[in-house]
Amino acid sequence: MLKYFSFRFLSIIPMLFVVVVIIFAGLQLTPGDPMNYLISPEMMSSPGFDMEAYKKAMGLDAPVYIQFFHWLGDLFQGNFGYSLVDGSSITTMIKNRLPATMELAAGALIVSSVLGILLGLLSSIKQNSSADYGITVLGIVGISIPEFFVGIIAIQIFAIEFGWLPVGGRFEYADSGLWDRITHLVMPSLVLGFALTAALMRYTRGTMLDVLGKDYVKTARSKGLPEWKVITKHAFRNALMPVVLLLVFRLPLLIGGTVVIESVFSWPGMGGMILNAVSAKDYPVVMVATMMTAGMVLFASFLVDLITAMLDPRIRFD
Repeated sequence: MLKYFSFRFLSIIPMLFVVVVIIFAGLQLTPGDPMNYLISPEMMSSPGFDMEAYKKAMGLDAPVYIQFFHWLGDLFQGNFGYSLVDGSSITTMIKNRLPATMELAAGALIVSSVLGILLGLLSSIKQNSSADYGITVLGIVGISIPEFFVGIIAIQIFAIEFGWLPVGGRFEYADSGLWDRITHLVMPSLVLGFALTAALMRYTRGTMLDVLGKDYVKTARSKGLPEWKVITKHAFRNALMPVVLLLVFRLPLLIGGTVVIESVFSWPGMGGMILNAVSAKDYPVVMVATMMTAGMVLFASFLVDLITAMLDPRIRFD
């Protein structure tokens, strides 16, 4: 089993290397001098700074493949370069904004996982009932309506009409307490998780109905086992694997989906940074964000392989 996991993890390295090569090539093709995002504004504006001498000292006048390995070394040291717009360190920008995005994505994942699985399970148990029809309609609506529209409606109802939740932002003041952070997190996480909840409950319903028709479930019922035991022990456990895989694959998409929600709720995360970078044609920031997203997709793929092997021993044996 360790050999299988080691092989799957090591296979990420060549794929991530290809992504890094593409990102570097994209940076080289961007308009202007690539040195603008490799050197801090303070250094460039310092008296006596010689650009040509610096290029030669850092090997940046060398062939492109040599520059690539210099740039790769900076990446390993956590130096992602500088923004073309305001000269800010991209590493600092990510450190300031990534926790907010992870917080929002985690809240949406928890909400969607709990609600999606419970509603899908209820819908499959109460097949062809009014509850099943209502949940099915809710799932269709959740998948069909754009997230920004749901966000606007949520703000109008819960923030403006009733005043239960704040309109936007991550917290009221820098020294706000836990409750203030939670109230600011509730609405954007619910809206972000709404579409995932709808997809997850429909997927859970489909897999549960498929498992409930299997012979081993019919055999368990014929033995006189309580219905709750048949559902939880024999049906739900076997229907859980494809649901978990869907959740893991949605992780990168969930973080990428924060772009719209962060704009609607003025959430200071990676989504807003990416949107501003695209609008301002801040290519280094866009490229680094793309690289991070690709890395998360590859890691999610590894987690899918790992969870599948843990749940299904046949994969490890093969």
